[in-house]
Amino acid sequence: MKVLVIGGGAREHALCRSLSQDPAVTELHCAPGNAGIAQVAAVHPVDQLDGAQVAALAGRLGAGLVVVGPEAPLVAGVADAVRAAGIPVFGPSAEAARLEGSKAFAKDVMAGAGVPTARSYVCTTVAEAAEALDAFGAPYVVKDDGLAAGKGVVVTSDREAALAHAAACERVVIEEYLDGPEVSLFAITDGTTVVPLQPAQDFKRALDGDEGPNTGGMGAYSPLPWAPPGLVEEVLETVLQPTVDELRRRGTEFSGLLYAGLALTSRGTRVIEFNARFGDPETQVVLARLRTPLAGVLLASANGTLDQLEPLRWDEGAAVTVVVASEGYPAAPRTGDPIEGLAEAEADGTAFVLHAGTKADQDGRVLSAGGRVLSVTATGAGLAEARERAYAAVDRISLKGGQHRTDIAAKAATA
Repeated sequence: MKVLVIGGGAREHALCRSLSQDPAVTELHCAPGNAGIAQVAAVHPVDQLDGAQVAALAGRLGAGLVVVGPEAPLVAGVADAVRAAGIPVFGPSAEAARLEGSKAFAKDVMAGAGVPTARSYVCTTVAEAAEALDAFGAPYVVKDDGLAAGKGVVVTSDREAALAHAAACERVVIEEYLDGPEVSLFAITDGTTVVPLQPAQDFKRALDGDEGPNTGGMGAYSPLPWAPPGLVEEVLETVLQPTVDELRRRGTEFSGLLYAGLALTSRGTRVIEFNARFGDPETQVVLARLRTPLAGVLLASANGTLDQLEPLRWDEGAAVTVVVASEGYPAAPRTGDPIEGLAEAEADGTAFVLHAGTKADQDGRVLSAGGRVLSVTATGAGLAEARERAYAAVDRISLKGGQHRTDIAAKAATA
């Protein structure tokens, strides 16, 4: 089949890499793509928030499946436009994508589904926010109700900083702080059947030791050797399936990727947030371990036939991703610098480089074009080997002012 992927980050590069290795995929296209994606797919210019443009492109290409990667096009209704054109699409409707697009809507769905999550207040004024902060106490958790590209959440013990973030947003969700390690668990669903993937953990803070500002994610690893046995089954039963069932009950069928951000607290597993698409950088490590060809799984979601799918097959080893970010990220990322050593990083076949924020200049050089520039990913028999290979590949890459964390998966690899 011919597949069109919408997006241009490392998540979409990971999707394109997996799809390019699928024998069922005869043509692979991506719009708008990036310099790395262009090596495995034909790239096309498109306004990825314009459903009519995306549907028209899919029609011209004769795509048999459209995969919408980022959250903004989903919330904008791009998947709806493609479905209306009669083309199978992997990704929820705009109404269902509100599960990510509105934290308040997600809380309402969780309440209806009986899903365990943090107690919270929805606040629209500074006075309401101040009252909610005082009700919960520090550490304070303040979430912008809308999309914020992974940067809408502030977790701080500084009440003034928490209140300032609330004041800068039209509407916020303020909730109790959840203790314990965090886990990302993806599930593919067709609105009825739910197929969980392997769990992963990402690293949100910019600096080693979980210091510095929140980012879109500086690295990830999978599997989680410290996770309690039966975690995936528990989350499927108490979180994922009830959420999908509740949305269907409301007449808002969720078809696509449901991402549960979880905290394993002292009082049990709790949902921190839902996303309506693959997470970045967790997708990079999860797909690196998936052995079942990807296109058929995504098409089964789009066509409502997930119940006919054979169990997914997984590599028994591990995968680690280290994000290389530009100078000044996340506050004021510097762009336009040449990136060298990309071929050398992949030369021994133990690691591969996924492009996040890159572009090619007229001379064919790869330049930085965003805050998070690369996701350097490696696999190995265990986390220690995968981690060693990932960092060896990072060391071969040169980007002026580039930064990365040095402790991705370090604790888990020695556990």
